[in-house]
Amino acid sequence: MAKTKNRWLIAAAAVGIHISIGSVYSWSVFTNPLREEHDWGLSDISLTFSIAILFLGLSAAFMGHFVEKYGPRASGIISSICFGTGLLGAGFAESIGSLYLLYFFYGALGGIGLGIGYITPVSSLVKWFPDRRGLATGLAIMGFGFASLIASPVIAALINNVGIDRTFYLLGAVYFVIMFCSSLYLAPPPKGWLPAGMEAKNDTKEKVPADLSQLTANEAVKTFRFWALWAMLFINVTCGIAIISVASPMAQDIAGLSAASAATMVGIMGLFNGFGRIGWASISDYIGRPNVYTTFFVFQTIAFLLLPNITNAFLFQLIIFLILTCYGGGFSSIPAYIGDLFGTKQLGAIHGYILTAWAAAGLVGPIVASWIRETTNSYSLTLYIFGAAFIVALAISLYIRVNIRKIREENNQAAKVLS
Repeated sequence: MAKTKNRWLIAAAAVGIHISIGSVYSWSVFTNPLREEHDWGLSDISLTFSIAILFLGLSAAFMGHFVEKYGPRASGIISSICFGTGLLGAGFAESIGSLYLLYFFYGALGGIGLGIGYITPVSSLVKWFPDRRGLATGLAIMGFGFASLIASPVIAALINNVGIDRTFYLLGAVYFVIMFCSSLYLAPPPKGWLPAGMEAKNDTKEKVPADLSQLTANEAVKTFRFWALWAMLFINVTCGIAIISVASPMAQDIAGLSAASAATMVGIMGLFNGFGRIGWASISDYIGRPNVYTTFFVFQTIAFLLLPNITNAFLFQLIIFLILTCYGGGFSSIPAYIGDLFGTKQLGAIHGYILTAWAAAGLVGPIVASWIRETTNSYSLTLYIFGAAFIVALAISLYIRVNIRKIREENNQAAKVLS
C-alpha cells in the first residue's frame, strides 16, 4: 500500500510554484533598464505585463479541465516548462532588441505558464485540507503575493551585476528547477481520505459541513452563484489593481506624500497584499466565505468614498493598506468559496473559469483609472466610481447568501424525503 503523502509538504510544494510565478509582479523592475537599453516607450514595455496577465486568465480558463483530468503533477511540469522557457526566451529577445519576441516569450508563453501554475495546486490543496480550506489555499496564494518582495531586490541586483539578458536566463533556470521539483511532489489525496482530526469527528458522528453541491465546471457556469463569484472577483480586482497602478502619484496628489514616502508606501503595500491573502483566507475558515466577502465590500465601500477627502498622510496610507489586504484576500478566499458552493469534483476547472475575471480586471482597472485621471485631472472621481462599484459588489454578496440559503433548504428537504 502506497504511503500517504504529507499534506503540509503538498502545501510547501504549492508555495514553491506560486512564489516562482508570482515574480511577474516584479516586472516594473525591468522597466527603466529596458528603456535605457532600447528605444522602447514606457507603454510598450508595460504592455508585456498586461499580455502576461491576459494569458494568465485565458490559460487558467482553458487548462482547468486538463488539471482535473491529468493531475497537478503533469500540469505543474507543463507550467514550469512554459514559464521557464518564457523567461529564457525573454533573455534572448532582449539580447537582440526584439520587443515583439519579448511579448511572445514573457507575455504569451510566460503568461500561459502563469495561468497553469496558478491553478495547478489549488484543487489538490482543497482536497488535502477539507478542514482548513481557507488556510491551505491562502498559504499558496500568499506565496504569489509575497513573491515580488523577494524577487524585486534580487532582479535589481542581477541587472546591475550581469545585465538584463543574463538576469532573464538565471531567473528562467532557477524558477524552472523550483517549479519542476515542486510539481513532482504534488498529487491529490487517496480517494476517501480524511485528515486524522476529521476522521475522529466522523467517528463521533459529529457532522462536517457539507458542500452545497457537486457540479462539473460546465454545470457550474450555468448557475447564478458562479456569475456572482465572477462579478465579485472582477470588481474587487479591478478596483484593487487600479489602486496599485496609481498608488504613488495618488498619494502625492491627495495626501501630500513626498515621492520617496510614496515609494516606501508602495513597497509596504506588497506586505499587506501578502498578509491579506493568508489572513483573510484563514479567517474565512471560522466565519465562512460569504461573511468574509461581505466584510470586504463593506470596508472598501467606506474606504473608497473616504479616500478623496483624507489629507492626513498616516490615515491615507492606513486605508490603502486595508484595501490591499482585501485585494489579496479576495484571491485567496475564492478557491475555498468555489469548493463550498460547487464541491471538489472539478474545482480546478471552475477556478480557471473564475480567473477570467482577473484577466478582464487587469486590463480594465489601470486603463479606467488612468483615463479618468487624465480627463478630470483628479483621482477623486475614480475613487467615487470604484466606491459605487463596491456597493454593487456588496449587494451581490448579500444576494448570493439568499441563493445559498434557498439551495440548502432544498437540499435538506430532499434529504428528508429520501430518509
